[in-house]
Amino acid sequence: MSPMTPARRSPLTDRPQLGLRERKKIKTRTAIRDATYALIKEQGYDATTIEQIAERAEVSPSTVFRYFPTKEDIVLTDEYDPILLDELRKRPADEPWMDSLRYVMRLAITAVTQEEPEAIKLRSHLLVQVPAVRSRMLESMSVTGRMLSEAVAERTGLDQDSFEARVFTMSLIGGLSEISLYWAEHDFRDDLGDLLDRALDVIEHGLHTKNT
Repeated sequence: MSPMTPARRSPLTDRPQLGLRERKKIKTRTAIRDATYALIKEQGYDATTIEQIAERAEVSPSTVFRYFPTKEDIVLTDEYDPILLDELRKRPADEPWMDSLRYVMRLAITAVTQEEPEAIKLRSHLLVQVPAVRSRMLESMSVTGRMLSEAVAERTGLDQDSFEARVFTMSLIGGLSEISLYWAEHDFRDDLGDLLDRALDVIEHGLHTKNT
């Protein structure tokens, strides 16, 4: 597949309301990510440079940095966070919060596994194998957490910056991040959707021990 392949179609990102400018941005980000994944497969993460990525994606190094501040961000960033927040807001107001969250996260996992099956495995491998990627993921979690806390506040009536909302949101983000790590550490044997349900069950109901 050419590194300049147009942005992949998916049930989350292929949205009619996206304007030409936004579609071009997604196309460029996708080209940069495709180039990065291809180079990492060929020569490894550490050997892959921004200059090589830019050349493969047919953009300038400055364009790469404009879209992704670090090489780790290329691996970690996707188009889903803002769209997932929008999808959460569309769920019925009387639907239990965790049911809404489970539905939207299932939607995301289905989209990713159908459209980018190899990319998601490579990303998960890198989270396990490359400390810099794992460290950057922890940093980026706070950004995703702030976005998700908006939806938490809207559905629960809590203040977005309240202690309870922040603890719940970051517990959720931390739990969800463990899905990719566990999946890769166990050679992708588990179904991602099943791991999602297990993670959300722990978050919703607490930890059940063998004695309970």
